[in-house]
Amino acid sequence: MAHPATVPLPGLLRSPSLRLVVRRLLMAIPIVLGVSILTFVVLSLIPGNAAQLLLGPEASPDQVAALNHQMGLDQPAVERYLNWLAGAVHGNFGDSLVSGQPVSVELTSRLGVSGELVGLAFVVSLGLAIPVALLAAHRPNKLLDRVSMLVSITGLSVANYVFALLLVLVFAVQLAVFPAIGFVPVSDGLGENLRSLFLPAVAIAFPLFCFYTRFLRGDLVDQLQGEDYITTARAKGIGPWQVLLRHAFRNSSFGLLTVVGLNLGTLIGATVIIEQIFALPGVGQLLLQAINTRDYPVVQACVVVFAIVAVLANLLTDLLYAVLDPRIRYGDR
Repeated sequence: MAHPATVPLPGLLRSPSLRLVVRRLLMAIPIVLGVSILTFVVLSLIPGNAAQLLLGPEASPDQVAALNHQMGLDQPAVERYLNWLAGAVHGNFGDSLVSGQPVSVELTSRLGVSGELVGLAFVVSLGLAIPVALLAAHRPNKLLDRVSMLVSITGLSVANYVFALLLVLVFAVQLAVFPAIGFVPVSDGLGENLRSLFLPAVAIAFPLFCFYTRFLRGDLVDQLQGEDYITTARAKGIGPWQVLLRHAFRNSSFGLLTVVGLNLGTLIGATVIIEQIFALPGVGQLLLQAINTRDYPVVQACVVVFAIVAVLANLLTDLLYAVLDPRIRYGDR
């Protein structure tokens, strides 16, 4: 019999990228489990009672106790968590304490809104940051570079919810170009859909644009001024734009990709606030409403979904490294 170490792996498992995916997914299990436990503990410590909030201040103690029993909130904390976990493993996050609807149904109906908002914000922020940073790095310390740095510093100094209110005041109230609140689904027209998401997407994208522009510009300038391979490329007679795009930007894109992946947590937090300001029926608004009403199953499910998205985003970042540079290989480390 062949020694186990010499048994050939199946064809698919020979792929370094696939092995990376499998390892990261296995690592994600304890991470998501830990997030769910921490969320459950925090929710248990928050003062307030869901049954009391649902019945109102005039409800008698017997009515509150009966509703607590009906919703299973009088069970021991460990038992409630294990029951929730057993259902979550099979995709059943329980029922909302407020609406009585399955939590998975409420999440499904809102994930599309949040996903479109986040995707649009990423497209706007990166679509503007990359060309602006390239133009600024092409001629450092010139007018465009100084203007971009001033805009970046200003944007990073203003909270996104303050910027969102300014956008509403100017473009929705005074100019009446975009709606102040509400969401129009794609089925009612792509143009109206984008109009309803434009202001909230810009409110999220502008701070990201400022941060990405400042980071990428600084890294490009460092590459152009201090790397030997840039000097070699110039000595070969390669033009300045080719040096910038084919050499400096390619290397700087790794740092930008890392920042984008790590910035997802900030983006999720911004989404919760922005969706509330613009009355968008997304997961962020659902989470905030659930916290206010002590709707524990909804809060638990939203946080777990956010954790899963963060893990998948970091996994995608690692895979994109290999796409940008085929020399990168993920071994068994």
